[in-house]
Amino acid sequence: MADYRQPMSEAEWNTFQPYAMWAEARATDPVIQFDGSGFDPRTSFHITRYADGERVLRDWETFSSSINGDVIGQYMGDLILAMNGKEHRQYRNLVAHAFRASVLDRWDAQLVGPVIDGLLDAIAPLGRADLVTAVTSQYPVQVICGIVGVPLEDHDQFATWAEEINMGPLHHERGMAASVGMRDYLEPLVAERRTRPTGDLLSELVHAEVDGERLSDEKIYGFLRLLLPAGAETTFRVMGNALVALLTHPDEMARVVADPDLIPEVIEETLRWETSVTMVSRIATVDTEVAGCPIAAGSPVNVVTGSADRDADRFEAADEWKLGRPQGHHLAFGTGPHQCLGMHLARLELRAGLAAILRRLPDLRLDPDAPTPVIQGYAFRGPDTLPVIFTPR
Repeated sequence: MADYRQPMSEAEWNTFQPYAMWAEARATDPVIQFDGSGFDPRTSFHITRYADGERVLRDWETFSSSINGDVIGQYMGDLILAMNGKEHRQYRNLVAHAFRASVLDRWDAQLVGPVIDGLLDAIAPLGRADLVTAVTSQYPVQVICGIVGVPLEDHDQFATWAEEINMGPLHHERGMAASVGMRDYLEPLVAERRTRPTGDLLSELVHAEVDGERLSDEKIYGFLRLLLPAGAETTFRVMGNALVALLTHPDEMARVVADPDLIPEVIEETLRWETSVTMVSRIATVDTEVAGCPIAAGSPVNVVTGSADRDADRFEAADEWKLGRPQGHHLAFGTGPHQCLGMHLARLELRAGLAAILRRLPDLRLDPDAPTPVIQGYAFRGPDTLPVIFTPR
């Protein structure tokens, strides 16, 4: 078995299966020292247990999120992820209005439903499809573009920019080019919304004001560079993971088809069992320790949420995906002051998308003539393909 503490190629990074290693670490070495590499020469520490990970994420003074500005900030710009304390609270209050319940309810009716139905219209008569290609890879990015106020016909370009910004630390020139391209595209839209607001998220961001403070242009671009990749790629991967879980548990899927009220439980169990992003980065601001392991000030600390949410001390039969599990808070959206601002939007998209797929594609099942889909990857996890068959309509 490969040792994930050693450098991996990009192909290994994208296909890795880390759960056995994480289980061994939780049992024997819960804070793993990770030697530096060319990408980051500093010694880092990976936190694998739930209780330790929750403590790190809640203690923002000892474990600062500022590292996100060092790593991905050069591609995304001014990032809420890299802020702490008063600055973070002010920025979060400015953008939080765009994610309040009344706004999300409006997007549900006006945008989310029509987008998923449009994608399903194209495949429902066929009886066969790859749900990753036809639905999950397109649906969240179209929703995010619609919410922001970007024309839906440009969603492919934004999906490309989002992927290249996310992969910027591995492909610097492509990441920077995507960052510049997205800003150049958004700049005239921001200028237009200043004089003619249209009720979309971009208009909300441009005109948001708390205690006399407004967002600077660079903070607006930074937030959008974060929102588009995070809102699109992470949600599409989780949606694929939920579909793999259902399709490989046909008895449970039959229950969910018969009772769509189970879909929120499907979503929460999938987020715990196979989250799309398995790590959250912090940096130690002082000399400290976690689970008895000394950590020097300035050391990167990665909370491996994908491991923490399979901690048997927190969840019974944690490696299994199963409905009816007693509800327990998972770390898929983080916790503490930096808990994911878009988590309610993600849940809305997942709920609406899964409900529409199960309703519109009757007798949905895995394609017996295709390989069984595999959820894979180290930092980002999801299936590359999801071939299915169903009764055409």
